[in-house]
Amino acid sequence: MNAQRQRRIPPGPRDPYDPKANPLHWMAENFEQFGDIFKASIHGRDTYVVRHPKYVERVLLKNWSNYVKGQAIKRIAFLLGKGIMVSEGKFWKSQRRMIQPAFRQEVIAGLTGLIARTNQTLLTDWERAAQRGQVVDVTSDVSHMVMQFVLASIFGNDVDAGASAFEVLSVDPARDLEFIEKFRSLTSVVRDIMQRRRERGALGTDFLGMLMAARARETGLPMPDTQIVNEVMTLVVAGHETTASTINWTWYLLSQHPDVEQRLTAELERLPYQQKGTLEELDHFVYTRRILEEAMRLYPAGWLLTRRALNDDWLDDFFVPARTEIYIPIYFIQRHPDLWVEPDRFNPDRFTPENSVGRHPLAMLPFSVGPRNCIGEQLARTEMQMHLMMIAKRLRFQYNDAKTPELELGINLRSKNNFLMTPSLKGGAARGA
Repeated sequence: MNAQRQRRIPPGPRDPYDPKANPLHWMAENFEQFGDIFKASIHGRDTYVVRHPKYVERVLLKNWSNYVKGQAIKRIAFLLGKGIMVSEGKFWKSQRRMIQPAFRQEVIAGLTGLIARTNQTLLTDWERAAQRGQVVDVTSDVSHMVMQFVLASIFGNDVDAGASAFEVLSVDPARDLEFIEKFRSLTSVVRDIMQRRRERGALGTDFLGMLMAARARETGLPMPDTQIVNEVMTLVVAGHETTASTINWTWYLLSQHPDVEQRLTAELERLPYQQKGTLEELDHFVYTRRILEEAMRLYPAGWLLTRRALNDDWLDDFFVPARTEIYIPIYFIQRHPDLWVEPDRFNPDRFTPENSVGRHPLAMLPFSVGPRNCIGEQLARTEMQMHLMMIAKRLRFQYNDAKTPELELGINLRSKNNFLMTPSLKGGAARGA
């Protein structure tokens, strides 16, 4: 094998990516022409775009330490500072260890009451709308509800002491430089709350309190205040948009598939559940979980991961020079025709054990995989499932817009326009009303 063959480079388009182009359309055209890996010039950098799990496995699992966050992370860094989502190397590892205890199962179990209360407020509002025949803005209402939970879980009893200013994230859809500047100005809110807690001599048992009490394993030192602020900003953004987006898409999909909605209702009526039940109880609602899994497959909130190679590497037979950017569009992996039957169809039954046999373990990665997977995955899954169970037991939604929803491809995958729907009461709820 000669040197040129040994250093085979993937084929790809001759023209660089046009920033004005729709990235999903552009990627789809190139995957169709070149296959599961192609090389392109994106924002002036040599980039490999991949959609097969074998390439993902190399980058995110087998040789993950050779790959740092790619160029897309710079935009996030402006918003969040050097938090766990952005940091690298030994610093990231230390931060991850300090933050990990805040997401233990017993901590999440302790938050189920708060999840139930925030959803009950939303349910009450939507039930009133159903009784009056009013249309509700599902996208906006869900975004607000999730933000209420996120802020209360981070700031606890201090949630009203200025932390409500973070609501800008749920009411301002823009993610431009003006928004970034506005959002970063909220770091002073976090610092003020921290200062008041120290003056009171009580750090609190919420996420902020746990971060303030955390100590580095290597040195025993606390996290610097600047870093606590960065991690809080990360928790606010990461804990809000991904969860709200998935719930939003789930309601749209259920409104378009009444057969699935009926089976969900049947499961919720058949199995007993208390709103302050245990995490173990949630495991019994198998079909509910499959619906959420299928929603995340079709509309993964984190639709694109980017990495940059530190040193030369190989992706199967293709040579990867150092500094090459690697784009991993999860959206296309989770709709890959070789991995999924009828990949564009909404079908929760594809996640039954018999239908999952032989499927590549990395065919689904809505929370990423490997050492840098989402630290809040279990909390997000718990939030989404409790929301769906509480609301779908009482209400169904009708969405009459015949147009296919447009996608907004920012940091997260969102619907370009809000979903306006008409709620109606189910069964016993309707009789009670």
